[in-house]
Amino acid sequence: MESNNKIAVIGAGIIGITTALQLARRGHAVTLFDKNQPAEGCSKGNAGHFATEQVFPMADAALLTKVPGMLVNPVGPLRIETTSLLKNIPWFVQFLKQMKSSCFHKGTIALRSLNERALPAYQSLLGDKYHTLISSNGSLLVFESDESSARQSYKKYAEQDISVSLLTGDQAREMEPSLSSTITSALYFDKVAHSTDPYALCLTLYEHFMELGGAFQQGSIDNITHTEHGYTLNSNNHKMTFNKVVVATGAESKTLCASLGYSLPMIAERGYHNMLAVNNTLTRPVASSERGFIMTPMSQGLRLAGTVEFAALESKPNYSRARALLHHASILLNSSLPQQNDNLWVGCRPSLPDYLPVIGQAPNHHNLYFALGHQHLGLTQAAISSECIADLIDNKPNDIDLTPFSIARFN
Repeated sequence: MESNNKIAVIGAGIIGITTALQLARRGHAVTLFDKNQPAEGCSKGNAGHFATEQVFPMADAALLTKVPGMLVNPVGPLRIETTSLLKNIPWFVQFLKQMKSSCFHKGTIALRSLNERALPAYQSLLGDKYHTLISSNGSLLVFESDESSARQSYKKYAEQDISVSLLTGDQAREMEPSLSSTITSALYFDKVAHSTDPYALCLTLYEHFMELGGAFQQGSIDNITHTEHGYTLNSNNHKMTFNKVVVATGAESKTLCASLGYSLPMIAERGYHNMLAVNNTLTRPVASSERGFIMTPMSQGLRLAGTVEFAALESKPNYSRARALLHHASILLNSSLPQQNDNLWVGCRPSLPDYLPVIGQAPNHHNLYFALGHQHLGLTQAAISSECIADLIDNKPNDIDLTPFSIARFN
């Protein structure tokens, strides 16, 4: 058995990488673990949108009237695999319970507390590299329906002190000339940002971690055992003991948490992207309110990303979901797009029924921490989550109330 007093961070997605870097910057000796190479999951193929405006939990009662139409639409923004629906009925029941106005209000406050600090946390972590890796050009949320829908959304965001402007379709096209005449109105969020290459962002953070003396070990962690010496990680019959452990394993977190005695009602919520080799189409992310997807300009071209598909982790990808994004983009854009494209990708978002992440110390274990379940907001909330975890480990005060994010709410 290999024994030391270092910190293990399990999971090398954007959450794990930022956490490892944050701890290394503060002088800790950190080993990062993952069964794959760093940033090979959702962190590689996400929409690249730092969605700090998205302070509303997905468990919203307003969804109920929209879900039937979404499900019957073959190219719609929602699909539920039949076997997944039956297996995860308890999750969906909890999701419905979270739609109570009191739960929705508390969830909004909690998400705001993270999102309003998200970009400053990245600025602190990246320093001079921030503006080379992150574009602060705002984003648009476009509407094809009558203006009343946009006005209602505008009011909802404005009430949460989100910096937002209501635009006509023509005003939106002044900002983004490629937008088609089908767009009747839009919301402009001027304080949000996007990455032109989320994978490169992750690798830059990872390389900085390694430069500070961090270590990376590839291999699956089969289970974690609490011992008198700390925590023993079991990987391919090799045992390593660490004094402190951070679990940041995304959609695959249930098994590890269960090995430690914690229930985690997590579901794999798959998203897709379709990467188009076209340039100069848009200058900022443009999301569609009705179609439930987003178009983000990136260094490799235009990334079409989104949709929600509830399916098992091991299910075969349904790439028709990714191809449908090209259909939607061709309606929203008046620029020339390829007739078809096979640069497709799928990733699993780690979603909990209240759509809040788990951030904090384990209730029944000293020196064990969780940073997981960030659903659609992993990229957005990674840096601020890493600050929260590092402050807990360093016993440093932090003005974010982590109570709503405790795993205790499910145990």
